[in-house]
This record gives sequence, structure tokens and C-alpha cells, in this order.
Amino acid sequence: MYEFVKIEKEGHLTIITLNRPESMNSVHPLLSIEMDKILNDFEEDPEQWIGIITGAGERAFSAGNDLKFQASGQKVQGPASGFAGITSRFNMVKPMIAAVNGVAMGGGFEIALACDIIVASEKAVFALPEPRVGLAALAGGMHRLPRQIGLKRAMYMMLTARRVSAAEGLQLGFVNEVVPHDQLMTRAKEIVGEIMECAPLSIRTTKQTAIQGLTHANIEDAMKATYDQAVKMYQSEDIKEGPMAFAQKRKPNWQGK
Repeated sequence: MYEFVKIEKEGHLTIITLNRPESMNSVHPLLSIEMDKILNDFEEDPEQWIGIITGAGERAFSAGNDLKFQASGQKVQGPASGFAGITSRFNMVKPMIAAVNGVAMGGGFEIALACDIIVASEKAVFALPEPRVGLAALAGGMHRLPRQIGLKRAMYMMLTARRVSAAEGLQLGFVNEVVPHDQLMTRAKEIVGEIMECAPLSIRTTKQTAIQGLTHANIEDAMKATYDQAVKMYQSEDIKEGPMAFAQKRKPNWQGK
């Protein structure tokens, strides 16, 4: 169905694979357009609760912007949702996990930073090297990285454009876990399983409240704000199922509604 992206669905999980291994899964506007459609469908599908993004092949998650395509002079307008259809998708409430299987450079790193959790292969390498080619990480990298690891650490990484291993990424704090390369997807799916033990609408409320809450100057304003996912959670069937399952000493049967 798609030329540059592969989609698999396993129950309530959607696995999205950037599928340009011959170019280290670099992203051009045509791939971004496909990703935009895929993520729109993912967000609108009530049966899809969590997503994983990874890269095809053994070498790269994504090498970032396709500079050869850019240099060719072809003019294709990318989607409003940003690089790879995700970096400007600010209202996504469903959890997204980046399973980083190799190089995550520039825009590839920005895709991972736009996800909620980063699980990295021991072979993964991260960088925002745009200044080395006269560019800058304007697809969110320069804003997300300081917020995730602190300004000084982020500035050192960004101003030197240096490469960071998966192990150092874990130490800096933007990587959640580092696993052996051949266990990457297994571990990512295990994390999906852990999340799916929780009520889907509670998870979406948690994500939205945490992220949108950061836009407020103080905690009091954040707590007083209204979050539409919380409204949906309180009106859901799952909010009844949770206490009932607890009282009956059984696992809850979440419906996501």
C-alpha cells in the first residue's frame, strides 16, 4: 500500500517501519506524506492503542533528511505534521515507542525524540549533525533535546554535532533502555505489553496531561487546566471496569471506550 513505509498490526499495536534501507531510511517529503497518512489512520482507529516506529535493515533507524533528494531540486511540499509526519504532531495522545536499531542522525534523531519512549539497540548512534552541512535541527531537535536532558548537556551535544552511543544516550537521559541488537523488537513489544496492562484512556490522559502541562509556567496552572482526554476517561466504560476488576480479583478487560 505504501512505497516507503511498512505497516504491521498486531492486535492493538501498530508497527511502523521506515523502509528505505538503501538510503539508510533517510526521509524525503514523499515518505513524510506517507507517514502523515499512516499516523492519521493510527490516531483515528479506535482499535489501535500503541505504536512502534523502527527502521528497515541492520544499519539505520533513519539517517535523517535525504540530502540527495534535496540537492536534486525536486519540489514536493511535506505535510503540516512535520518531518516524517510526526515532529509537528503535537496533539497525539496515543503512546509511541521508537525502537532505534542503528544510526539515528539529524531528522532520524528528531523522529525518535518525538516519541514517548526510546529503546535502543546497542548498535544505535545518535546525533544532530546538521551544522556540519550548513543546516540546523529545526524539526524539533533543538527544542526537544534540551527539555529532555537539560540545556547544558543538550548544548554540548548540539554545538559539537558529535555522535553519541546508545550507552551514552542512556546516561544522558534521552534513551530509556539499551538492549542487545537482536532483542530490540522483543523488548519494545514487552514494553507495549506493560503499557497495555493499563487502561488506554488513562494512558492517553497521562500523556496529554504531562506534555500539555509543561506549557504552563507553574504547577498550579497546569493542574487547573482542562484536558479533553481526562474528560473522555471519566465518561468511559473502562473507568467502571477498573474498580470492578480489582474488587473481583481479576485482570481488567479494557475496551478503550
